[in-house]
Amino acid sequence: MRNDEDVTASARRQLAEKVDLREIAHLEQLAVFSDPGRVPGVRTIASTFLGLVPSPADPELPDDTHWHPVDDLPPMAFDHATMVSHAHSRLVAKMSYTNIGFALAPTEFVLSTLRDIYSVVLGYQVDATNLQRVLVRRGVITRTGTTARSGRSGGRPAARYRFTDAELRVTDEFAALRPPG
Repeated sequence: MRNDEDVTASARRQLAEKVDLREIAHLEQLAVFSDPGRVPGVRTIASTFLGLVPSPADPELPDDTHWHPVDDLPPMAFDHATMVSHAHSRLVAKMSYTNIGFALAPTEFVLSTLRDIYSVVLGYQVDATNLQRVLVRRGVITRTGTTARSGRSGGRPAARYRFTDAELRVTDEFAALRPPG
């Protein structure tokens, strides 16, 4: 962290410099890890963030940096696996009771795209019809009035949607999306 920046500005700068992420749709500080023995040597305190980038982001990564699925991460140093797990759990929870999906989705999308985003984050298959019903009822998504092009098999073109807001808001503070069954 530089002397002239706060921790959030430092996180934004480092994402821009190290992994070419200049436009982050959502960034929030999650937790501070301060156990005196968390790393060997001089005591180090870590402040963790959840940063979300809408698809289709394709930042240029340095040679020593790679994207990994959250359920297939390589071994990590110190307490970094705990940090990632905490961030993922927080995102899963926020998918239930907020509109945070705006930070992962393209500006306009069809329901199958949104279903895929929710399914990946939540870790189970989400039904597009139920997702649409819930998110429309909460005022999270609205139709754009346009349709996507028909696929190879033809059929009726899919309606396009957008998120109503591009800022985080609680949509149902008691909601919890759960796997079917």
